[in-house]
Amino acid sequence: MFVDHVKVFVKGGDGGNGIVAFRREKYIAYGGPSGGDGGKGANVVFIVDEGLRTLMDFRYQRHFKAPRGEHGGSKNMHGRSADDMVVKVPPGTVVTSAEDGRVIADLVEHGQTAVIAKGGRGGRGNSRFVSPQNPAPELSEMGEPGSELEIVLELKVLADAGLVGFPSVGKSTLLSVVSAAKPKIADYHFTTLVPNLGMVEIEDGRGFALADLPGLIEGAHAGIGLGHQFLRHIERTRVILHVIDMSGLEGRDPYEDYVTINEELEQYNMRLLERPQIIVANKMDMPDSEDNLELFKEQLGDSEALIFPISALTRKGLDALLFSVADLLEVTPEFPLYEIKDDEEVSVLYKYEGDDADFKITREDDGAFVLSGYTLERLFKMTDFNFDASIRKFARQMRGMGIDDALRERGAKDGDTVRILEFEFEFLE
Repeated sequence: MFVDHVKVFVKGGDGGNGIVAFRREKYIAYGGPSGGDGGKGANVVFIVDEGLRTLMDFRYQRHFKAPRGEHGGSKNMHGRSADDMVVKVPPGTVVTSAEDGRVIADLVEHGQTAVIAKGGRGGRGNSRFVSPQNPAPELSEMGEPGSELEIVLELKVLADAGLVGFPSVGKSTLLSVVSAAKPKIADYHFTTLVPNLGMVEIEDGRGFALADLPGLIEGAHAGIGLGHQFLRHIERTRVILHVIDMSGLEGRDPYEDYVTINEELEQYNMRLLERPQIIVANKMDMPDSEDNLELFKEQLGDSEALIFPISALTRKGLDALLFSVADLLEVTPEFPLYEIKDDEEVSVLYKYEGDDADFKITREDDGAFVLSGYTLERLFKMTDFNFDASIRKFARQMRGMGIDDALRERGAKDGDTVRILEFEFEFLE
């Protein structure tokens, strides 16, 4: 089964917890703090494997949770950092955020890697908090939570040239005679339901990858027919081979077919029309094809258009077509998939981009004040509430962020309930 679009959940590993420990040795009454740090959590890393062709594996595993780092130990022993979780994806995979559609990574070359979800750092043990004022701190940190997000994986076939056109115009037949590919061929519409790739080698030794893409119909840019299932794959091709049935046996006008398909390409992505396009006039072995071709040229009115009359069935005219495609590929650069401004880049590493404010205060129906925000919640999760020193440290951090003053401005009084995640506290003046 060909799978080219899937949504999955990824989470970086949490950092290991730091601990509170003290040296206890014979004849050493006050050995001092010896709590070790926790290890770093694992990253979720995607790597391109050219042996894969679809996203089929992601149909059965949609959650990827990296392992956490080990907790720190006594005698200043640090926890071990976790090994990265490596996930293989096929060439041509685009990773986007499911929340806002932001491109996280565009993976095209074998061995290319991208960190999709970062692991959290390990928490510090109490030996890290030693100071002249507090030589024996009972204070440590919990491990930092790993980043987590829902992502969409979209496979866009990597091919040098792509065959486009209405259903049953002969795209699959053409691919089968110029390459070793064996696409399904039958005399009904939408025989091709998934893209087929074939390697074409011409007499002078040059070669290129050719994709037979599912047939377009009017309204495909809006999802009609195979819609976006087809159009996403044409984005990576450098040369478009527009196959037209010149016989007119389907009852359609060749020129109207040509205009309709180009309108669909433009509606989906205007940059598709920037690619060089070769018009392949197929089925020239049929009656009336010659007359239809002359009429087509008159209606087109473009003397510089590349038009190649062929018959995929009898293999007539194929050599000239293939040489022309190879020549075009030598002078045609790759087109960027995304419009990138001068001061922007396509990111290959997901990084949380929260609100400008470190926290947000809302009020619930029961009168409780609810605190939220990435920075605040991260500090909360890294606080070990088993020790008074950790609680006092968290209270100082909240005060330094201005939360106490913000709560007073919102009308908080002594004894009011303050909620962070699933935990509740009392507001004390």
